[in-house]
Amino acid sequence: MAERESDSGVVDLACSLPIQAVVSRSTLDTEQYGRILGSEPDSETLAAVPKKSGANNDGSVETAEEAIEPADPDISELCRDMFEKMAIFLQGELTATCEDYKLLENMNKLTSLKYMEMKDISINISRNLEDLSQKYASLQPYLDQINQIEEQVTALEQAAYKLDTYSKKLEAKFKKLEKR
Repeated sequence: MAERESDSGVVDLACSLPIQAVVSRSTLDTEQYGRILGSEPDSETLAAVPKKSGANNDGSVETAEEAIEPADPDISELCRDMFEKMAIFLQGELTATCEDYKLLENMNKLTSLKYMEMKDISINISRNLEDLSQKYASLQPYLDQINQIEEQVTALEQAAYKLDTYSKKLEAKFKKLEKR
């Protein structure tokens, strides 16, 4: 058990004891209780400590309650300091979380703008594609005529090759006849 000596030279046991070990007035008299606390108990401290009841006729067990004593100034200052630092820590955590949410919000806004730009671009592409489809449809009769002309040219070309071949054969026969 840890003991420490207070300014008055009295060993202070109450601060070093766990809550379960705090002695109540039910087991000690007022004088002993005051010595353990390092001073004479005041009326508030005594009021917080349960008084010893008489003999229990029903055989029930008496329960102890926590003794309330004035807080040590060092402990109060340390608690205050701890709470201030905890508040600063929590404030920092909340600020970081808020900043994360602001960043996400900005990212969502930028993404939304990009999607709107992409939508506008796709609408323009769609409109241009429709225009091209209409122009192609208007040019289709001319393209069909070009295909027909190409087929006729191919047929004419084949006829010209046949005619050329036939004329070469005739020329060859004519030369043969002339040589004889």
